[in-house]
Amino acid sequence: MNAGNPISSDAFGQAIAAYRSGNLAEAEQLCQRIVLVQPNFFDAVHLLALLQSLLGKKDAALASYDRALAIRPDSAEALSNRGVTLHELGRCEEALASYDRALKVRPAYAEALSNRGLTLHQLGRFEEALASYERAFDTRADYAEALCNRGLTLHEVGRFEDALASYDKAIALQPRYVDAHLNRGNTLRELGRFAEELASYAQALELQPNDARVHYNESLCRLLIGDFECGWVKYEWRWQIEQLRAEKRNFSQPLWLGSDQIENKVILLHGEQGFGDVIQFCRYVPLVAERAARVILEVSEPLRELMDDLPGASEIVAKGDRLPYFDVHCPLLSLPLAFKTRLATIPCDTPYLHAPPQAVLRWSKRLGPRTRPRVGLAWSGRPTHKNDRNRSIKLSALLPLLDSDADFVSLQRDVRADDVAVLNDRKRLIHFGDELTNFTDTAALISNLDLVISVDTSVAHVAGALNKTVWVLLPFIPDWRWLLDRDDSPWYPSARLFRQSTARTWDDVIATVARSLRELVQIRPGESLGTGN
Repeated sequence: MNAGNPISSDAFGQAIAAYRSGNLAEAEQLCQRIVLVQPNFFDAVHLLALLQSLLGKKDAALASYDRALAIRPDSAEALSNRGVTLHELGRCEEALASYDRALKVRPAYAEALSNRGLTLHQLGRFEEALASYERAFDTRADYAEALCNRGLTLHEVGRFEDALASYDKAIALQPRYVDAHLNRGNTLRELGRFAEELASYAQALELQPNDARVHYNESLCRLLIGDFECGWVKYEWRWQIEQLRAEKRNFSQPLWLGSDQIENKVILLHGEQGFGDVIQFCRYVPLVAERAARVILEVSEPLRELMDDLPGASEIVAKGDRLPYFDVHCPLLSLPLAFKTRLATIPCDTPYLHAPPQAVLRWSKRLGPRTRPRVGLAWSGRPTHKNDRNRSIKLSALLPLLDSDADFVSLQRDVRADDVAVLNDRKRLIHFGDELTNFTDTAALISNLDLVISVDTSVAHVAGALNKTVWVLLPFIPDWRWLLDRDDSPWYPSARLFRQSTARTWDDVIATVARSLRELVQIRPGESLGTGN
């Protein structure tokens, strides 16, 4: 510690005490005062940076770390902690450089090696991340945090049993390690061991009863296995997790979750999360309209026109536009809780969405005369989706489908770089791309098709909401809404589900779909293939 004047030294002792007792704001204020008096007091500047980072002031923290390193350029701790802040700011390459500087000063710095592994994981450099964790263990074999971090990377690369073993070692070393219990539960889900998953979450909640992450992940498990009674209640914890907290709408009007009478009230229903979520859960609007005086529905602009004739909606507004008067509000994905939805009571009357007739006619002319059955294909979703690696497929994997005697239409607006050459080489696959300006165009195009084959993305929801026959291709452990061990969907009567086997590859799924498609075309050549509209 720097030898400062007595006032600074006493204040720094108070700052340390406040930090250790959890009074972070007080500790920050004390450090700020010290630094004003003694700007070269390294320990105070370094602690200030750490406190600012913990308080969410990441940019200020980074500036403070830089000030600390100007005083002591060879501080491995400051370099490593600076790397953590850069990682949290999304500046991962710079974070790596900061860790590497720290390791040049102190090669056997276990914390820097573990944090470096996490940053490499974030960059998708998984093998390098695992190597960094191994270096950390060489230095500190009983490093529970590194074991937990390694488990995350092993999970990401599909080595689930190894990930489980890594978490178990971390818990053996540190039985009260909440993150290890939580991550262990997530890996058990991927192994299909749902009772053990729930037991892992229960252990985490014994240690930290109000951990929103644990409650939220438990909700996903319970919804997946069909335990809607508990699942919908737990799903409300979503607003307290970091990924969704920013989406929460903090209206002054009260939240409605079904218990209060609203026959004389105006209610605002607002979309959340992805396009598919809004399309799936706008089905509740007519039910809300039976209880409320008036229903206002707010959705993202690309969905607004498609929602225009949704029964029960008095007014549709685009997110970001000025909202009209309302008395109460409810997010769309809270409506199943409000209506106490169970598997047997899912509102599944379809179609509940319709493409405008003029748009359907325009796309009919665009497609030209029908000579064979028309099949729409959607093979990838939003790349930033947290499960995109498991749900999206390369276009090349779908090529066996094109052997069937049908006309194929791409329902992708955006095509990834890896798929462009394949798409350009397959003239039988018609692609409209930017002509699909919003979901009205997508719905109108789908309305002119006989069958949609899609991965788990918004296209599948549009087809289901239109009551168009849709075949959905699902990973071994799917998103909760598709449930388990069934080839139909209680949400979409026109859907047929094709699931990965325990091999977790798409080859067997595509082979089954290709065979089913050939059989369907042979039975009904030149006819509509679907049972939907």
